[in-house]
Amino acid sequence: MTFNELNINTSLLNALTDLGFTSPTRIQQKAFAPILAGKNILGIAQTGTGKTYAYLLPLLRQWQFAKKVNPEILILVPTRELVAQVVEEVEKLCTYTNIKVTGAYGGTNIKTQMAAINAGVDVIVATPGRLLDLILNGTVKTKMIKKLVIDEVDEMLNLGFRTQLKNILDILPEKRQNLMFSATITEEVETFIGNTFIAPEKIEAAPTGTPLKNITQIAYKVPNFNTKVNFLEHLLVTDKSMTKVLIFTGSKSLADEINSKMEIKFPDQLAVIHSNKSQNLRFKTVEQFESGASSILIATDIIARGLDVTAVSHVINMDVPAVAENYMHRIGRTGRADKKGIAITFITEADKENKAKVEALMGKKISMKKMPVEVDVSNILTFDEQPKVNMKTIEIKRPKVIAKGTSHHEKIDKNKKVNKKVSRADAKKIKYGKSYRKEYRN
Repeated sequence: MTFNELNINTSLLNALTDLGFTSPTRIQQKAFAPILAGKNILGIAQTGTGKTYAYLLPLLRQWQFAKKVNPEILILVPTRELVAQVVEEVEKLCTYTNIKVTGAYGGTNIKTQMAAINAGVDVIVATPGRLLDLILNGTVKTKMIKKLVIDEVDEMLNLGFRTQLKNILDILPEKRQNLMFSATITEEVETFIGNTFIAPEKIEAAPTGTPLKNITQIAYKVPNFNTKVNFLEHLLVTDKSMTKVLIFTGSKSLADEINSKMEIKFPDQLAVIHSNKSQNLRFKTVEQFESGASSILIATDIIARGLDVTAVSHVINMDVPAVAENYMHRIGRTGRADKKGIAITFITEADKENKAKVEALMGKKISMKKMPVEVDVSNILTFDEQPKVNMKTIEIKRPKVIAKGTSHHEKIDKNKKVNKKVSRADAKKIKYGKSYRKEYRN
């Protein structure tokens, strides 16, 4: 099927032609008619299969020009990077229309976003927290919103946006179309949607965990972290097919450590991105990686969903994430738009359990290969890799303390201790039974 066979207007077709798109992906094809019919939708498709256009195309097809100030379409996404990318995709599709779109997210000047919205906007793409700020200060008027999109629903819940989403839904008009899209469908997602929306139609382009056909997955057994870094450097130097490489690791500290170990050998090619970096630096880093100014990018899992870069030749996993679905998001950064990709994963003893979870999710084994003998094996262990000595805790028994109470009988008068001052004369009288005077001495 081609886009010409869908019920798409000329302005959208011209934009798609300019972008070089001729045929819809499976999720785009399956979602178009139900969304156009006004149904509530839960769309499930893997990363890199075109979920963004799956909801944008029918929504923009329905849009009708009118002199409106308040937005009709609201798109919620979990990260700032996704806000910027969705706004960019809307602008590309609206080249031949008058649709106005703006993005809103935290960590930047809210007054600039307020000015853009007050100038009139048709589509708002926002993170939940910043949208609530704009609603509560009166900038965003929700009465005209007819279409709500919640993109990356599972990540929204993982990042703790449940309460904010509920508050937004309570403010929006009840009569609206709800579209939810996600790469994975978990029990938590199903519970949230079941408690919040009335029986949306589920459109599933591929079962959760189905490995992407365009991606070759390879794993190597590597003894420790420092050997992983040595192996990574070996691959980058010897494998000339690694033209654009995305490296994933489990924490910000490890991302920075990999960067510090490799920046001497790859000074102009290497970049690192994670949530501790400033927003402007994150955008600049992604732009440089996209343009080819840098060819190696180190990232963490939380950034995986927000990265939409083209022509990634290889994804390298420095570890296996504890959440199996995150592995799918990582490798989904390559093999996009019908291109081939390679995902390489380094496996230590500590990663074996997580690897088994990933294979169970995919229903497929990851091919294991031996590490090349020319890679230097390091004997230096990180703190987390060092064996832990379990010291036995010896508890010292304290003597039993018996609380002292009052005497069980009344003391006799002579045993009672009374601090009473007695004069010398009175003491003599007690001793001799009579007063003692000087004249008795004569």
